[in-house]
Amino acid sequence: MATLRSPDGCPWDRKQTHKTLRPFLLEETYEALEALDREDHKALPVELGDVLFQVVFHAQIAAEKRRWDMADALTAIADKLIRRHPHVFTSSGRKLPKARAGRGRRPRTPAAVLTQWEQLKAAEQSRRGEKKRVLAGVPKSLPSLLRAHEIGTRVASVGFDWPDTAGVVDKIDEEVRELREAVTQSPARAAEELGDLLFSIANLARKLNIEPESALRAANDKFSTRFAAVEAELEARGSSVHAASVEDMEAAWQRVKAM
Repeated sequence: MATLRSPDGCPWDRKQTHKTLRPFLLEETYEALEALDREDHKALPVELGDVLFQVVFHAQIAAEKRRWDMADALTAIADKLIRRHPHVFTSSGRKLPKARAGRGRRPRTPAAVLTQWEQLKAAEQSRRGEKKRVLAGVPKSLPSLLRAHEIGTRVASVGFDWPDTAGVVDKIDEEVRELREAVTQSPARAAEELGDLLFSIANLARKLNIEPESALRAANDKFSTRFAAVEAELEARGSSVHAASVEDMEAAWQRVKAM
């Protein structure tokens, strides 16, 4: 990367900034997620390599401006992992002896570990004199469904949550009723209630330990595959989705769905 950014390197690479690279980081991340969803273990190392390339690219730009470099980024995450896992490491980074690791209030479940993580994070911020709120670190640039999931996770870490999934389902039923009323009132009111419904659904996914963005991607793929099959079936019958009636398309849909 240093060579590519050098005076004798690549004109395109030399021109890039943190800001111009932003869409590429996002694109490469989504491509890595697609490989994960497909469980494509041949493509995954390639896609993760592309993500890593973006990290190296940003580090090189920062190093040229004498702000930070790759070593700083690696040190920062290593130090954070040690601080946030006191049940595994000593403050120096050494692994705790088995006897010591088993003492005290050692978190025994993934949920307990996440709660401890948020508590330790809050304590660190307090020591630095920061007054960061629970939701302050949730990026607004996240896809909305994923952001709703993360918001629910953050507030749940401080105990602001439904006791079980039944409570969330009841909330969804309530939001559906309010949406039915809103659609007869105004578009703005309907949009607000629809947002509340989607937010509640994201929280149900969280309670069920389902990542909603992945679940929706899978639903999108399933629908797309089935609709393509509907198009193929209609074409095989000498018709098309443009010429067929709604009843014909529905009949074809049911046949495809039953396969």
